[in-house]
Amino acid sequence: MTVLPDDGLSLAAEFPDATYEQWQHLVSGVLRKSGKEVSSSAAEDALSTALEDGLRARPLYTARDDAPATGLPGFAPFVRGGRAEGNSVGGWDVRQRHTSADPAAVLADLENGVTSLWLTVGPSGIPVSALPGALDGVYLDLAPVVLDAGAEVDAAARELLRLYEESGIAPDAARGNLGADPLGHEAHTGQRYDGAPVTELAALCDGRYSGLRALTVDALPYHEAGGSAAQELGCALATGVAYLRELTEAGLTAQRALAQLEFRFAATADQFLTVAKLRAARRLWARVAEVCGASQAGAQVQHAVTSPVMMTRRDPWVNMLRTTVATLAAGVGGADAVTVLPFDSAIGVPDGFARRIARNTSTILIEESHLSRVIDPAGGSWYVERLTDELAHAAWEFFRTIEREGGQATALRSGLVRERLAETWAARSVRLAERREPVTGVSEFPHLDEKPVERVPTEAPPSGGLPRVRRDEAFEALRARSDRHLAATGRRPRVYLAALGPATAHTARLTFAANLFQAGGIEAVTEGTFEESGVQEVCLCSSDTVYEEQAEATAGTLRAAGARHVFLAGRPGPYAGVDTYVFAGCDAVALLSATLDRMGVS
Repeated sequence: MTVLPDDGLSLAAEFPDATYEQWQHLVSGVLRKSGKEVSSSAAEDALSTALEDGLRARPLYTARDDAPATGLPGFAPFVRGGRAEGNSVGGWDVRQRHTSADPAAVLADLENGVTSLWLTVGPSGIPVSALPGALDGVYLDLAPVVLDAGAEVDAAARELLRLYEESGIAPDAARGNLGADPLGHEAHTGQRYDGAPVTELAALCDGRYSGLRALTVDALPYHEAGGSAAQELGCALATGVAYLRELTEAGLTAQRALAQLEFRFAATADQFLTVAKLRAARRLWARVAEVCGASQAGAQVQHAVTSPVMMTRRDPWVNMLRTTVATLAAGVGGADAVTVLPFDSAIGVPDGFARRIARNTSTILIEESHLSRVIDPAGGSWYVERLTDELAHAAWEFFRTIEREGGQATALRSGLVRERLAETWAARSVRLAERREPVTGVSEFPHLDEKPVERVPTEAPPSGGLPRVRRDEAFEALRARSDRHLAATGRRPRVYLAALGPATAHTARLTFAANLFQAGGIEAVTEGTFEESGVQEVCLCSSDTVYEEQAEATAGTLRAAGARHVFLAGRPGPYAGVDTYVFAGCDAVALLSATLDRMGVS
């Protein structure tokens, strides 16, 4: 039997403590070997990654990176959770969305892990008159219902309340949210609706239905328009404050008004940013409650939805991986409810298999990964705490910008919100086009021979509001051109990859070039000779050393053999006969679009 010394077993006892400066010196040495001359003090900045909103992710965080005290779960400022028990009792609320009156699908969800329902009601969803049918067989005292009815919120809410009464459910036993969100509806559609019924519903919930909330602050329209995390939070904060003003002017106290709001945020595959965003959102809302004189009522109720912006139509199976990471981040971030969008939701109406995978994503994370056993498991991480603090400050500044404009309604109607979100999306579009923000299965590692996933088309979303963007849209347009060319000619546009030198010299850039061209729907031909390929565009692939010896001569030979355009995989160099250089960081969308144009692909 091993007997430990009285002071325990310290494996590092005989090693001297390393200093922060020593680490910086080692990093600068590594960078120097890669050709970057930086001082020890600048080494950390050289490895930092720029994020949106002026934030930076550094390669190392230590106790030097202090952040404000976060308190305890259930207590202001609620950074670590709005409830003392967090999600540790039974996990988060697994909330599935339904847009059609299909009681069989609703019951299948509830019988297999879903714990609440999110119903889209109105012209693009379930008709108000069909609400009883959609909820046929549902135990309304057990399954909370959240409505999303847009301008028909009053009629939909009254119908739901009638169903509660008809089912014999006591008013205080009803659970859910009536979903009133005038500003969110305006952001989505550009259309306004009368807010008077909203305050009436809030007063009704406050006085009679203690388990129901009347309003949702939906931040998804700002995320879907290309907004950053800070902009999403800033818009949500400004919307929430606008609703608080309306409710208190209608007679509710600040404490009772705060109890009528639930917030909805996007959860993305950027795990740490999502965790920080949810934590920062609670801190910001706690500050609003504090200013209103109701600090202990400032626990923000959060509904996280996996990001529609990140969902792709090509290789949609990869969406399962994205939504899994996003759901994990939402759970770690302390969301009260999580909706996982089915992997095929960007294509059309999700099928039963996709819905099952979506609900099982939360089930696995809760029941098998035990993700909810620990409250705020990311709390105390120097990186997460610092990112939470920096994001909260950036969001607060955007919120102040909106307030200076006159509030969320004015900022929407003046175009300020639209302009700011468009600026953010334009910058992000550049990163996407240059593949510095890769989209797996689309801009990276595309599969040209994949069988398309076909679904019943969904109804077009209402237009007139903020735009709706997707990360895959530029590359999707290129692939669609290739598909039409394939349908018309029986063959995809093609480019020949000319490998120079031994495999050790050309493999890396050959793989890179093939990947890039396929992202635009252009088939990479590597078998046989250029003459045998029958194509007119060619890309040289090899090392810089081989290029110096062979690039110009090979380009001349290929041109003599009929090549109309010669690419070279690598950084621009002084090689005669080369028309275009393809390299990491080049504008892939512009390059591929021009290539398809030359090939006559409409």
